[in-house]
Amino acid sequence: MTMPSVRAASLSAAVCGFLISAASASAQANCDWYARTALKQQFENESKKCGFTGANWTSDLKAHLAWCLAHPDQFRSEAQRRDQQLAGCKK
Repeated sequence: MTMPSVRAASLSAAVCGFLISAASASAQANCDWYARTALKQQFENESKKCGFTGANWTSDLKAHLAWCLAHPDQFRSEAQRRDQQLAGCKK
């Protein structure tokens, strides 16, 4: 490999690494938001005595975070689904 090719390859690797890091940071920020939102929704579930149960209705922040990290493309729809359920619950 010639010297310009080595530099180009190094630059390309650095850019790819930066993009992966940025995507990872974005996913972490999204999942942090999701986990906090899920916890607030669970507290609302409990305070309004809605009775929703299951893995997505837990007070375990780490469980919500782990779920989001495993399903990063579904966090918004899951939060919206719980909002809809809470909206239908009697106050």
